[in-house]
This record gives sequence, structure tokens and C-alpha cells, in this order.
Amino acid sequence: MRVSRYLLGCTSAAAVVLGAVSSHATAADSVEDFYKRKTITLYIGFSAGGGYDTYGRTVARHWSNHIPGKPKIIVKNRPGAGSLVLANELYNVLPKDGSVVAVIARGMAMEPLLGNEKAQFDVRKYNWIGSANNEVSICVSWHTTSVKTIQDLLKTEMIVGGTGPGADTDVFPKVMNNIVGTKLKLITGYPGGNDINLAMERGEVQGRCGYSWSSAKSRNAEWLEQKKINILVQMSLEKHPDLPNVPLIMDFAKDEDDTKALELIYARQVMGRPFVAPPDVPADRAKALRDAFMATMKDPKFLADAEKQDLEITPVSGAGIHKLIDRIYTSSPRAIALAKEAVTSEKKTQITKKDIPVNTVSATIASVEDGGREIHFKVKNEVHQVSVSGSRTSVSVGGKESSRGAIKEGMMCDVSYQGDGSEAKKIACK
Repeated sequence: MRVSRYLLGCTSAAAVVLGAVSSHATAADSVEDFYKRKTITLYIGFSAGGGYDTYGRTVARHWSNHIPGKPKIIVKNRPGAGSLVLANELYNVLPKDGSVVAVIARGMAMEPLLGNEKAQFDVRKYNWIGSANNEVSICVSWHTTSVKTIQDLLKTEMIVGGTGPGADTDVFPKVMNNIVGTKLKLITGYPGGNDINLAMERGEVQGRCGYSWSSAKSRNAEWLEQKKINILVQMSLEKHPDLPNVPLIMDFAKDEDDTKALELIYARQVMGRPFVAPPDVPADRAKALRDAFMATMKDPKFLADAEKQDLEITPVSGAGIHKLIDRIYTSSPRAIALAKEAVTSEKKTQITKKDIPVNTVSATIASVEDGGREIHFKVKNEVHQVSVSGSRTSVSVGGKESSRGAIKEGMMCDVSYQGDGSEAKKIACK
């Protein structure tokens, strides 16, 4: 009897174990089956060529190899208001089945907390996937300006460029003016960081505050070599090892209140280039995306690709980002109030909205993707990509009002837009 009871116990235990293994295998198979039939769209909330875009596209080239089912990943730029447009769409409009992920500004996580009523999302309900790096931002002046140090900036006005509310480029100048006492003026509305850099070269703006050090090294190394920019201050909680002699923003806190406000504002730097999925993605798929992301961060081929572009890889897990956000959102009311005042008050900052001109070009449509949501065409031998909104873009074919789905490869169209990576205002095809 003792033996039979023992065998019965072993049999029951084995059944439980096998059941658990079977359940796990079924879940894994379910994720693989889903992604085998899917294409993942990675949206980037900025125009092409900037730091967020570069990190997003580099990760996308390798991420699929670690996702069950190895789905194809396509990358699309969806700029607007410093990625606020995309953050809202991701939360409220885009599919929540695991087929869509996004790269948004690290500062988006702070917008609801700091009172931005246009931020129509709860950051705690997003599925944070991870970040490829822990970022340090810098404030720079163009070499032709008289501002060479942050001390100069306390006495001399300087015009900087911005991409939109919530983006570092727009938040940090206000913080510096409100807490440090600098004299920054802001021209905002550029589609992305690369557009601000071009504006510096053209002389439209004199600097940029909220410029990722990793981007400066990887995208504009020649500027550093040729001393075309002056690095005035670094903005994070700690100095970057590359910049031991550049002042840290935390050093300019005048009292404990300033310190608390700055700590809360610059906590965002930990999630340097955040990858995020919508809320309500099935838990097994969200986990698969997170696990695959962190596996990509260790992939020798990915690391070699990143090194070739001088991209810093100091990964932060999705769980780490969730933990950081929970900590931020349980900050004391006093710290939140001080930080909100620092990032929102415009009393000390002159802000001008940049009117990006809408250009119209005649071009043959080279390709159409996602049911007409994105089109590609050549302008002076360069391929341009624009998104097509179902509600905001006016589309006509043969003189008749049409839907974006009517746009086909090979059509000759007049496309009105604000530059590569932007959303088309009007498309008229013959």
C-alpha cells in the first residue's frame, strides 16, 4: 500500500509538472503563431535622421531575431509636437495586439504629472519595453555665437530650437531660465532634432538645449572634432564620464527646493530612448517583446552595428522603466509642484512658434505602405517618406476627393508637406 500511494503521489506530481510545462509551451506557441503571421510596425515620434530615429532603426534591424516567430519589423516616422501626437495615438488609437510599438521622447512620461492637458494617456498603463541607453543631455551653442560658457548664458541671450511640448528641447530651456537664471529664447516647431541642427548651421538658431550626448557623438562627431559647438552644461543627475570638465545642471541648484525639482525633472534621463507598446497588449506578447528587446541588447551583431555608429548602449529594462515611473509618480506634492512650475512657467522664456513652410513637389509615388498610411517618393534623387492621415490629409485622385487607400505606386502626384518624415497636408494625384 505504501508503494502504491507513493507511485500515485509521483504520478500526480508528474501530471502537475507536465501540465505546467504544457501550459508554458502552449503560451510560447501562441506568441510564436501570432508573430509568424504579423508585421510589427515601429513608429518613431520624430523626423528621420535624429537620435531617436537612429536608435529605433538600429534596434529594429536586430530585434526580430529574438522575437518568437521572427516577424518583419518596419519603421515609420510619425513626428509631431515632440512625439506627443504619437504618444496619444499609441494610447488611444493604434492596435493593442502587440503588432505596434513606438519610440517616444523620454519626457513624455512626465507630461501628465506636470499638467499637460494635451497628454491624453496614463503612462503607468503603457507596456514599457525598454531603453537602449541611459542618457545625458547637453546644452550647446554654435561656434559663431558669443556664448561660450554657461556663465555667458547668464548675461547674454541665445536662441535655441525646439520640437514641441514635452520634448527635452522645449522643457530644458524653460527649466534653465526658471531655476538657473539663463537667458534662453525658444523657437519651437521643428519636426525633429536633426532639423534643429540644420537650423543651427543655417543661422536660424544659435544653439540647442536638450541635445543627447550620444547623438552628438554619433551623428555630429565632426562638429566636436572641428569645435563647431560649445558644450555649456550637461543635464542629468550625474556627469557623463566623457565630460568630466563640463558643469552639471545639479550644481546650479540654489537650495533644497531647487534640488528636489531638478531631481524630479532629470529622472527622465534614465529612460534615454524608450521603446513602448500600447496598454492592454496580451501579457504573453508584451513579455516576449520585453525579453526579446533585452536579448537584442546583448546580441553581438547588434552591438557591432551600434559601435559602428558610435551609439552608446547602456540598456534599461522595461521593468526598470516601470519602477522608475512608479517612483516619479509617488513623489511628494511639494517636489511635483516645484518641478511643474519649472517646466511650465513661460514668464522668463520668450517662445516663438516656428512656421515650417509647406512645400509642394510633383513626384512619382515609389511605394505605398500600410493601406496608404505612408508613401515614398524621390526628390532630387533622395527618397522622402511622408505619413498620410485619414482625417487631416486632403487626398484627391483625378480631381475627385479620395481616400488614402486610392494612392497607388506609379501615380504622379503633387505632394504638399513640411519635409521628409512629416505628415502630408495635401496629395493630388493625376
